[in-house]
Amino acid sequence: MYFDEQSVVFFNGEFIKATDAKMNTYSQSLHYGNGVFEGIRSYKTKNGAKIFKSYEHYKRLKYGIDVMGLQFNYSEEELTEITYKLLELNKLEDAYIRPLVYAGANMGLTTSLETNVVIQCWNWAKLMGDKLLRVKTSKFQRPNPNSCFVEAKVTGHYVNSILSTNEVKSQGYDEALLLDMNGNVAECSGANIFMEKDGKLYTPPRGHIMAGITRATVIDLCREEGIPVEEKHFTLDELKTADACFFTGTAAEVVGLESIDEYQFPMDWKTTHGHNLIKLYKAEVLGERVHEKAL
Repeated sequence: MYFDEQSVVFFNGEFIKATDAKMNTYSQSLHYGNGVFEGIRSYKTKNGAKIFKSYEHYKRLKYGIDVMGLQFNYSEEELTEITYKLLELNKLEDAYIRPLVYAGANMGLTTSLETNVVIQCWNWAKLMGDKLLRVKTSKFQRPNPNSCFVEAKVTGHYVNSILSTNEVKSQGYDEALLLDMNGNVAECSGANIFMEKDGKLYTPPRGHIMAGITRATVIDLCREEGIPVEEKHFTLDELKTADACFFTGTAAEVVGLESIDEYQFPMDWKTTHGHNLIKLYKAEVLGERVHEKAL
């Protein structure tokens, strides 16, 4: 699904066949989840492959590496150059890119002094598809920010996402919504959330959520396009009075919701800000939007 005999990965300073990449079974990342990753997309544009917001993604990767105490000496610029070369070797333009920095062998609970770097890419459609989603509130909460670094994409944190997704999909829903420790809406299992009410968009502020790069892009698009948007806490009860709702994420891009639990969002999706933002976001990633400040 993700690679074949011809696929190439960047592994510890070399471009090698994906089938030749090996992981130490004593890796601290494998046993304890001390690894950091990113999800990045490249798009086929009229000027060739374009990695969307590569610097921002690799900056966040390095933040996670730093807080987890891993050793690393690549710059954002070097990582971007490597990634473009990787796309070329795999003959890909529209691609999902997965950098992963993981620890070496260590059965103790201090960070391993050995670090491994792998960057992989493959063709991957929108994670959540294009249809409107039926979402259920999970019994699992978003991790307490006093228990970990919630804005770092640490591999071990995503057990929370797996648990919540398994829970709701076993009940016939498409995706899970998680609340934070205070009972406020946080995010879905792998994307940020926006709700629309009375012509204005609301999204939870940073602090208890993953600070999504797609989320930040959508906020910027709203401000440039004159769409009212506010970062604020809101409860599940408030969400269930919204006119419409959508998720954002690199893998998901922008995807609308049909319902949350028993509540059906009443607004015609095609008339919502979310539906408009799908088109605006696609134009942005393809480099086809005309920015007013550039005129």
